[in-house]
Amino acid sequence: MYRQPERRQREFEDFYLPFGGSLDPHNRWVRLASIIPWEWIEERYARLFAETGAPGKRCRVAVGALIIKQKLGVSDEETVEQIRENPYLQFFIGLEGFSTNPPFEASAMVHFRKRLSGEVLGEINDMVIARERGEKREKSDETADSEDEEPHEPENQGRLLCDASCAPQDIRHPTDIGLLNDAREATEAAIDVLHARRPSGSKKPRTYRQNARRDYLRCAKNKRLTRTAFRRGRKKQLQYLRRNLRHIRQLSGEVGLSHLRRSLYRKVLVAGEVERQQREMHESDSRRTAGRIVSLSQPHVRPIVRGKAGTAVEFGSKISLSVADGFARLHRISWEAYNEGGDLPQQVESYRVLYGCYPESVHVDKIYRTRENRRYCKERGIRISGRPLGRPPMDTHIRKAVERQTREDERTRVAVEGKLGEGKRCYGLDRVVTKLKETSESTIAMAVLVMNLQKLLRDSFGFLLYLLALAAPHLSDGEDQREAPIPA
Repeated sequence: MYRQPERRQREFEDFYLPFGGSLDPHNRWVRLASIIPWEWIEERYARLFAETGAPGKRCRVAVGALIIKQKLGVSDEETVEQIRENPYLQFFIGLEGFSTNPPFEASAMVHFRKRLSGEVLGEINDMVIARERGEKREKSDETADSEDEEPHEPENQGRLLCDASCAPQDIRHPTDIGLLNDAREATEAAIDVLHARRPSGSKKPRTYRQNARRDYLRCAKNKRLTRTAFRRGRKKQLQYLRRNLRHIRQLSGEVGLSHLRRSLYRKVLVAGEVERQQREMHESDSRRTAGRIVSLSQPHVRPIVRGKAGTAVEFGSKISLSVADGFARLHRISWEAYNEGGDLPQQVESYRVLYGCYPESVHVDKIYRTRENRRYCKERGIRISGRPLGRPPMDTHIRKAVERQTREDERTRVAVEGKLGEGKRCYGLDRVVTKLKETSESTIAMAVLVMNLQKLLRDSFGFLLYLLALAAPHLSDGEDQREAPIPA
């Protein structure tokens, strides 16, 4: 259940400070709070709750706490401590006055991320962009124009930049033998729990855990593991794991699996799939399999082959991003590798929905410039970056003009690379520390939203400096600053 607040948030002049004074109106958190459409977000947030049940935390508390965490790059516990110690952060999340008591438990941050999914945060991000451009969000039930009016297609405007990247998860670098060892240890823990529920005097199944551990370390500590030694070590770990899974099936028939805690039960299920995949690769002498699991605690994570210098393979989700007017939008989060060239039509249509027209040009790298995408852009009058198909023109002037345009397009496209770099350096996209699939998607979407809010904050600060520069000549004429005219 969600209760709408009885009255709006207090202004910063009315924010209560027990130690006296008032908040600085030019503080970054005060200015950031003024550019976020809290009222619209409140309406969207309220639809996420059922009509019955205990009332949840206010929208500004939930969204504000996630923004603070993403902007500062701290843990959930540190986020609560920062809010408890800082009056500006307490104003930002909508509290009426300063208090030394924590506004919520750190575990509530997980519920905030589950409730504010990537789809919801994407809608909020679009609303922030549309509000900045001064356009009202189109309603889905808006009636179409009358038939006697001839439809008018707006001219193409603006530039759309698209690219894809990987958002790595915070997991240990996976190895086949290490993954089998983790699965074996999880099954051994399950056997211990299930055997304790059997009648006294029952013989405990043998797991040979000491021998298995010794065999694992013999491979893990070998800096120059040969192919033969690797296959021998993997085969032994597969045999240990297969024996443990057979014991668990036997014990489940006697006492059931309901005695296992939820996390351990989930690991046992994943261990069975790991054993199947590793056995299949071992028998076929291959290193590839469909839906390959690389983490026992995060089975949704997949290896993403990037072909980049220094990091050929990353383990996480693949994200598709577009940039227009300096604002980033997240179009797709996939835990399986895919060809990002197929996302271009969706990104162009999404641009049209938000901006009311098609872009004048699309700036992408080579993987996007397929024949289908070229045909799609040509039908809509959109110029796609890069060299056109076919032989270079024979005319020297035309050929040089095409080369200059190609270089200019590549310089323009670098901006989307910069956005991805900003997200990875400053907002945690280089190492997503949340563990669940839905919370990781929420974290990635929140990073994109915070990037756009930071851009709005920089733009508002630049406009403030512009106003001060306009007022500087009046202050330099010897007039009293209190009587200096304020620019409109």
